[in-house]
Amino acid sequence: MRVISISVDGIYQATQQGLFDWLGSQDAEIICLQDLRARAHELEDAPEFQLDDYFAYFFDSPDEHCNGVAIYTRQAPKAVMFGFGLSSGEDMNGRYLQADFEHLSVISLLTPNGESGDAAHETKIDFLNGLQNHLLKISHKRRDYIICANLNIAHKNIDVENSDAHSGQSGFLDVERQWLDQLYDDIGYTDAFRASSADNDEFSWWPSGQIGEGDGWRSDTQIVSSNVSPLVEYAVLYKARTFSSHAPIIIDYDLHDL
Repeated sequence: MRVISISVDGIYQATQQGLFDWLGSQDAEIICLQDLRARAHELEDAPEFQLDDYFAYFFDSPDEHCNGVAIYTRQAPKAVMFGFGLSSGEDMNGRYLQADFEHLSVISLLTPNGESGDAAHETKIDFLNGLQNHLLKISHKRRDYIICANLNIAHKNIDVENSDAHSGQSGFLDVERQWLDQLYDDIGYTDAFRASSADNDEFSWWPSGQIGEGDGWRSDTQIVSSNVSPLVEYAVLYKARTFSSHAPIIIDYDLHDL
């Protein structure tokens, strides 16, 4: 089963770059998009944002110029969940969309970037803490999870080009990296990309806005629950074409029954 995830820097511009033509050729079972920067009703009614033989679900932000996530799936889900119940309501700001199937749940996730000052950083940390509590709670359920995420966090030095130069920068702060340590080491989730590749030159995002220019970060990934981790067969960051400042993540899983 192939799952593709990409943070699109706005779905309108990514579509103009040929995103949907490319997605339609990939034979993915599930596709997750983040950072749509558009309203759900605009996307639901427009054929250029649909894929043949897929069900499409969108979750937007009150501000049409930020956030927004989507899930495209060949199989109709049993349920779709918008947000995860964060008391501040930030999860309802077009950041968390979950599709539940018989045995598997797939989540499209966009975390706050925290780059615009102390208040933005506090919002990001509050979101991460609430998200971790939620992920801990659902880890005890008898379900499997694939979380397709633009985390706005790089985990290890291997995940940031010239990492020493970016130490202490938002997205590479100790508190953010420790959050991922806890998610992987204590709660038991796995970075699915790293389950397949340990290469030290694999990056998914370029702050310069152009793939391959400037220092790359691996801030996008698919996070999986413990039962799914051994089922990762193949993972790649696709860089042959550019649709945004983020590279699509393609992961094939040895899963046949959703």
